[in-house]
Amino acid sequence: MESHIFFLGGFGLLILLVAWFPIFIRNLPLTLPIICVAIGYGFFHLMDESGLTPRDYPQALTFLTELTIIVSLTGAGLSIDKRLKWREWANTFRLIGLAMPLSIAAIAALGAFFLGLPWETAALIGAALAPTDPVLAADVRVGPPQAEPEDEVRFSLTSEAGLNDGLAFPFTFLAIGLAAHGASWGPWTWEWLILDVVWRVAAGFAAGWVVGSMLGNIVYRMRHKIIARTGQGFASLGITFVAYAGAELIHGYGFVAVFVAALVMRRRDNHNEYNHRLYDFTEQAEHLLMMTLLVLFGGSLAGPLLDGLTWPIVAAAIVVLFVIRPVVGMLSLVGSGMRRCERSIVSLFGIRGVGSFYYLSYATNIEDFGEVDTAWTLISLVVLLSIVSYGMLSAPLMGWMDRRRRHVGAA
Repeated sequence: MESHIFFLGGFGLLILLVAWFPIFIRNLPLTLPIICVAIGYGFFHLMDESGLTPRDYPQALTFLTELTIIVSLTGAGLSIDKRLKWREWANTFRLIGLAMPLSIAAIAALGAFFLGLPWETAALIGAALAPTDPVLAADVRVGPPQAEPEDEVRFSLTSEAGLNDGLAFPFTFLAIGLAAHGASWGPWTWEWLILDVVWRVAAGFAAGWVVGSMLGNIVYRMRHKIIARTGQGFASLGITFVAYAGAELIHGYGFVAVFVAALVMRRRDNHNEYNHRLYDFTEQAEHLLMMTLLVLFGGSLAGPLLDGLTWPIVAAAIVVLFVIRPVVGMLSLVGSGMRRCERSIVSLFGIRGVGSFYYLSYATNIEDFGEVDTAWTLISLVVLLSIVSYGMLSAPLMGWMDRRRRHVGAA
């Protein structure tokens, strides 16, 4: 009985924290994720719950991170105002098609040659750490629908985070294949190429497009738009789950489908007020899920999560965040037409977070990986550094960019 009461009280405080605390830290170089990690660390440290580690609960972690990601992807898709035109998404495809594969290769090489990890584990780390996280990237994403003109920096980061979480999946399956079959190429590689790369990606896009089109027609094309006028915002969860399940049932990537469905549905009536209600509820649900995860992550830091930390792992984490991502990001955006300062900010903000834990727990649920403890330690440290550094840098840098753009525009 007492534990039940403590849980309700603690969860209530978490909800109030999510709802009200951002108002008080608006002008500080802090973000809510930083505060939640600190609260989780302090609470579990005082409670002496030193045995909490995410690696001990891989199935629960997979489910909770999966749920958080798909809700976040729906919010990202609903927030984007740009039309679905190839030219307007060119920088996104540069980041997806060039920056992400280069990041995976560079991180995998770092893990194999510098840390001495088996290739399957190094490849898994590369797949887990390459995508920009849609959950923790909220501070650098575009705003609510039609809130203001979308600048290229925020749009690029939002659209990249919306797509690359799903498109990193083929590389996760590649790591699983290496763990199951070894580093030698064989018939399994053709299965991986045809099923995990071609079919699952295409099926994810198709499922998202079909679900988004159908639901968009129901909401915005039905007579008198009765649903759009009277519908509730929590329907966004229904959109999320239907798109995700639809893709997974045909063995497509549900992450891709959720983002595409939200994009396509929004385009059925881009300026309708109902888009705001859907987005607002999605954002609130995303924040609550994210804060729950981050409090638990902070609590795991009070335990043995980083016990295996070594100086080579610290060096590798710094290289992943502040060398590999900025370099490959700048290379992929050469000739994009963006200003140098804009390319620099997009390249810097390769935020790692919830998605990294999802891919790691998902893969380790399926196959055994050598030296997986090192992978948990490295990824946990990268996520911690990402939360703290980008949390402190996001508001000042984005504010500086906005002021510079206004100054250039006025001139």
